Amino acid sequence: MPHFTIEYSANIEARLDMDKVVEVVRKAAVETGIFPIGGIRVRAIRCEHYAIATGDARFGFVSMVLRLGEGRDLAARKTAGEHIFGALSSYLDPVFSAGKLALSFDMQINDKETSWKRNNIHEALKAGAEHG
Repeated sequence: MPHFTIEYSANIEARLDMDKVVEVVRKAAVETGIFPIGGIRVRAIRCEHYAIATGDARFGFVSMVLRLGEGRDLAARKTAGEHIFGALSSYLDPVFSAGKLALSFDMQINDKETSWKRNNIHEALKAGAEHG
């Protein structure tokens, strides 16, 4: 259950393609090899109302949070996180060059006792692989 939520300030939307941003993150997550493909979710949420630092309207932000289930050791999480953050950071290089931007990424581990899920995508992917 790797669920990525990307919040971003509305003032940077003209400088980047959010469809590409979510695809960069999805692809990087797959490349780590530690997440089940059928569980990966990446969503972006435009924030209309925000205040950054001194309130300068030229300042923007991208803040990503990954919620994932238990079961991956710290070393695997760090390696995966560095890979995903690196891919997103590289993609955002032009935005950094064009203005002031704050980028953050945090991982949160969900407690399996208080996390409920229902997903039939895994079975669909398995069936598709079996039928070529």
